[in-house]
Formats: sequence, structure tokens, C-alpha cells
Amino acid sequence: MECLIGIKGKDFVIIASDNMAAHSIIAIKHDAQKQFELSDKMIMAVSGDAGDMTNYAEYIQKNLKLYEMIQGYKLSPNAAANFSRKVLAKALRSNPYMVNLLLAGVDENGEPSLYFMDYLASMVKENYAAHGYGSFFILSTMDRNYRTDMSREEALELLRTCIKEVQSRFIVNLNAFSVKVIDKDGITEMPEIPGRGTVHKDVPREAIHPELVARS
Repeated sequence: MECLIGIKGKDFVIIASDNMAAHSIIAIKHDAQKQFELSDKMIMAVSGDAGDMTNYAEYIQKNLKLYEMIQGYKLSPNAAANFSRKVLAKALRSNPYMVNLLLAGVDENGEPSLYFMDYLASMVKENYAAHGYGSFFILSTMDRNYRTDMSREEALELLRTCIKEVQSRFIVNLNAFSVKVIDKDGITEMPEIPGRGTVHKDVPREAIHPELVARS
């Protein structure tokens, strides 16, 4: 039921992920963080089994940091993506990680990149990508509206349009989306994009987006 979205622009990449943690048909929490910072200019957004998400993302985080400490320099997004794919492929025939992910970053030359990977260790470099059931609505919207020369504001507006499609057409209510922009200056956290539905009365108010609280 989860949803990850990535959009690459001229000199930036946008990553968005929903904040719901679910198991089967049960919503466990509404403030889950699915984005993991691999460096000051690189983010991995992960969805899938909750335990595998944490184990895999932290394993990649710590190994990239260890490499930087030993070698004295950081891996580029391309190198980090290939390492991440190798870890998935190596585990595939023994104890596979049930995770799907988007890896986004900007290299030392200011060149943005976005990588799509799934639990079967396939990887492809894309201009835009999405994981989850929401991708059925998102990719068609991207196909129609995406341009390689989009400004940051245009890309953010396209992201809002994609999320609006998911929230209005997908049967599952996703509380809110966390959004981050990566460029040559680093990672910028944008305001959350709120959900459009209601949340069960037993969910703690501090875990609900303020706009949903205002509607209740």
C-alpha cells in the first residue's frame, strides 16, 4: 500500500514518500520515516517489509560511511546505487530483502541522478519513478506532464498533481507525504503534503498531519 515517488530535474532531484506504516490491512502508524540520508547530497527512499526496510537501509548507510572513513572520499550516487543493488542481489538467493527503493543524489559536478530498484535487484536509471500501487496513477501522470527542463517549482507542482491523483483515486487513504529536494547545495526538507481523508479516532493527534487535525 506504500508509495514512493522520484522526479529528476535539470540540477535537482525530488523524493517523496508516504508516512504510513502498515501490516496487511492494518495501519500501524502515520508518521513513519521511509527516507534515509546516505550523505549530505544523497537519499534512499525505501518501502516494503518493516524489518527489512530498517535493516537494509541502515546496512547501506553504515557501509557507505565506513567506505568514506577508510578511503577518505564519498561514493557518487552511481557507485552507491551499484553497491545497493549488489547487496540486494547477493541476498536474493539466501535471505532476500523484501524492499523496493529509489536512490536519488547529486554528484560533485552537480549532476542529478535517480535510480529505481526492486526486491529482485533490478536497477535502472530514470528521469522519474514510483513504487507501490500508487504508481499506476503516478506514472501515467508523469508520462503526460514530465519535461526534462522543468524548474524546481514546476516539478513540485507535478509532484502535488501526482499525489492528488493517488489520494483521490486510490482506495487506501495515505495520511501525508514527506518531500525532500536534493541539489548541489545539499538536502532541503519541504513542507509535508497532507492527506485528503480522515484518520481513526484512536490515532494520536501528534502523529496526524495538522491539516487533517484541523478538519476533525
